[in-house]
Amino acid sequence: MLAGLAGKASVIGIGLMSGTSLDGVDAAVVKIEGSGLQSKVHLLHYYTKPYDDELRARIKDLCDPATSNVMSICGMNVYMGEVFADAAIEAAREAGLAQEEIDFVSSHGQTIWHMPEGTEQDRYLRRSTLQIGDLSVIAKRTGWLTAGDFRPADMAVGGQGAPLVPYGDLILFGNRDKGRLLQNIGGIGNCTALPPGAGAEDVFAFDTGPGNMIMDQTVLTLTDGRLSYDEGGAWAALGTSDEELLAELLSHPYFRQLPPKSTGRELFGAAYTEAFLRRAGERGLHAADIVATATAFTAHTIANACKELVMPRCRIDEVIVSGGGAHNRTLMAALARLLPEQSIMNAGALGLADDAKEAVIFALLGHSFLRGEPNNVPAATGAAYPTVMGKLALP
Repeated sequence: MLAGLAGKASVIGIGLMSGTSLDGVDAAVVKIEGSGLQSKVHLLHYYTKPYDDELRARIKDLCDPATSNVMSICGMNVYMGEVFADAAIEAAREAGLAQEEIDFVSSHGQTIWHMPEGTEQDRYLRRSTLQIGDLSVIAKRTGWLTAGDFRPADMAVGGQGAPLVPYGDLILFGNRDKGRLLQNIGGIGNCTALPPGAGAEDVFAFDTGPGNMIMDQTVLTLTDGRLSYDEGGAWAALGTSDEELLAELLSHPYFRQLPPKSTGRELFGAAYTEAFLRRAGERGLHAADIVATATAFTAHTIANACKELVMPRCRIDEVIVSGGGAHNRTLMAALARLLPEQSIMNAGALGLADDAKEAVIFALLGHSFLRGEPNNVPAATGAAYPTVMGKLALP
């Protein structure tokens, strides 16, 4: 089965991605020609399966040790496998493709815990990460070869298991003449720096900090659950950022760490947002000013990372934004003000749908895994050497 896949000049795969924003499952149906860093990718169709409010709340509970338990994790692992499978099947149907035309599925899974550093006080708490959405469930429900669970292999060779997207960023956006910063703004923000003419050894990447996570939780709390995000940044545009509170937020030690580094809800989740809202209340901020401050926080963490951690190492001509944050006009305008010497654009301006980028990249990661080709970028994750990431489930 795998030998047949490796022998084909082109394959059709479905990449599945669900990030820390917990918006839903993104499914990208792609045609891939060639292999490795010489791969050529054509997006055939993009589909998203949104999470409802109850599922989003249940996943958030799993990401918090205070509300999580082993029974819930065990059951949700299977349930999320069914959700991912449904997304893949629907994406193929909308693309007009028959069952036999799909060669494989590649799933990132849903991260519920990411621990890039171990705990010295407890020898059992090793560096580790956990994504749910069982691969066997996906494979059996869809009838397609399924790859996934990529992060642990990178961690096994000394990496942080994140970020993984630089592999695909280099394939999709590498440019001989321009230095590019690929900034994804999902729940967490992550960036990939591509110097002009970069090879894999020149790429570096890291998580910049919170992306939409704090903004979304702030809006959810302020509206008592009526709204889950600030559409287009319209609410933030009505307010003014509180500079003193913003400075407090930016003093978090994560932003002083040098790459490679990665983070998630463990650091910037519900408890962090609760503390932020409590401080905002103490300062007597109006709701619009609170949302504006949360938005400015994300913008400054991204801009500061670019200016302090990226630009001293390489020239950056363009900042290309993808993910849900690319649709936040207030956030994008703030980035343009904070990075006046760089061109700020979204991935759509270069021909790839903003929301589809990460799902496309996970299709690439799965394709390389199935061909037995290394698909991590040690310069980005801190791994000791290139390795093949992924696990396999047969239909």
